Amino acid sequence: MSTTAVKASEIERSWHVVDAAGLVLGRLATEVANILRGKHKAIYSPHLDTGDHVIIVNADKVVLTGGKADKKVLYTHSGHPGGIKAETYGYKLARKPEQAVLDTIRGMIPKTRLGRSQIKKLKVYAGPVHPHEAQKPQPLEIAHAVARGQAEQGQS
Repeated sequence: MSTTAVKASEIERSWHVVDAAGLVLGRLATEVANILRGKHKAIYSPHLDTGDHVIIVNADKVVLTGGKADKKVLYTHSGHPGGIKAETYGYKLARKPEQAVLDTIRGMIPKTRLGRSQIKKLKVYAGPVHPHEAQKPQPLEIAHAVARGQAEQGQS
């Protein structure tokens, strides 16, 4: 049995919209990264960009578990002596929620030319509205990314 190689012209892309309200950031990021890379498709090939477009809304309502909002620290360095800056993840989520979600997902994408083209298919918005209605995005449910307290309330 021979393996068929997919061509770039045969790739069909669809649009997905994810409501991040109440979802755990890391679990949301892994699911979205897999969709951006195309790993959910049977035609997945690691050297081609076979992924779909993803729109994330309500990024300001994403949840961090285990006290990571206060304990996890992000460092940036300007390259100059003494140019290191540190901020907690909770502070970054409060200040720039879109950038915090985007950076988390970017960390799960390859750091190559291919990864840079894959991350361009991600759009993140802090509020519930987005300007991509013309693309007719389909809602994407990420069931296991619900925060523990919300999952227990849903089961009752």
